[in-house]
Amino acid sequence: MAALSLRNIVKRYDEHTVIHGIDLDIRDGEFIVFVGPSGCGKSTLLRMIAGLESISGGELHLDGRLANDVPPAKRELAMVFQSYALYPHMTVYENMAFALQLAGGRKDAVRAAVQRSADILQIGHLLQRRPKELSGGQRQRVAIGRAIVRKPRLFLFDEPLSNLDASLRVQMRVELSRLHAQLKTTMIYVTHDQVEAMTLGERIVVFNGGHIEQVGTPHELYNAPANLFVAGFLGAPKMNCIGGIVTDSLAGGDDDGLTVRLEDGTLLRADAPPGAAAPGGLVTIGIRPEHLCLAATGETDNLLAADITHVEYLGDQSVLHAAVPGATAPVALKHVAQGDVPQPGSRVMLHLPARHCLVFDGAGRALPRTAPWRKQAVTKASI
Repeated sequence: MAALSLRNIVKRYDEHTVIHGIDLDIRDGEFIVFVGPSGCGKSTLLRMIAGLESISGGELHLDGRLANDVPPAKRELAMVFQSYALYPHMTVYENMAFALQLAGGRKDAVRAAVQRSADILQIGHLLQRRPKELSGGQRQRVAIGRAIVRKPRLFLFDEPLSNLDASLRVQMRVELSRLHAQLKTTMIYVTHDQVEAMTLGERIVVFNGGHIEQVGTPHELYNAPANLFVAGFLGAPKMNCIGGIVTDSLAGGDDDGLTVRLEDGTLLRADAPPGAAAPGGLVTIGIRPEHLCLAATGETDNLLAADITHVEYLGDQSVLHAAVPGATAPVALKHVAQGDVPQPGSRVMLHLPARHCLVFDGAGRALPRTAPWRKQAVTKASI
């Protein structure tokens, strides 16, 4: 296994900088996910770690040793790409054994290594088939198996599930989590899919424009996003954002918070301490769709009038989309109650629990919360 340390890593192509001074520590045996939109630099950084791209500035340390100029073959790592890159004329066994044979491995040792990897990935019955006889999921298992046989200290995955259909991606996510639990090898996984990031990563690194926006566990990033970019990137539907202006704080005991006036004059109390933002300052209230709800009869606190614009029926729940003052796009709420569902064109009252209303300043940075959110022990299997 391997620990990795990145210090002020920079990547330039001529005068164009695509990685801007990345600092990151990856623990020995950790499963960490790089996530972000296309072009944010996550795959470029992965290739720099692999040695496939030169480092323009900064230092990369592998187990405490400077590795900037160490060739890829000497870094004791294995990389699994988006494309399977299997040799079509070789059998599964031959594809998995090829690297060990090139290294001069004994036949019995190679056979044992391939069989062990095949057993881990449950593809032992496929060893005599050729890639054209395999499904997409089976081919991806072979590509992973080809990496496992080398017993690398570090696994690098570059969007390995992108070519699979939805059901196979779910299955392979489970397989990758099981594989990490069994091998306990350091793994770095790159994806633009926030569901993969949330379900696979012990920690997630959110990239944007060649910078790191936030690093943390899935629970930390979902419940305490550092800024509006992270808040909007993680979650489906994404966090609702409503703009307003700070007014004087309301008093009222444990529920004290920051008061925000929307463009129609509606006052909302949010989870930020009084004085966290100056009166008159522009802020954004953020609330997750599962925390936004239809107001109950007699409810009087933190209400907002909204017009339903669209309804998505998902079987176990409906996602309601509604236009509200101060929001540039319709807000979404998850409606799980049985019975009638509001239809497009109807006006409803929404309830925004103050404890779930996060506040972001004019620059998009999260303001402190009135009380720290409660960290819970969450396993990947429970997400």
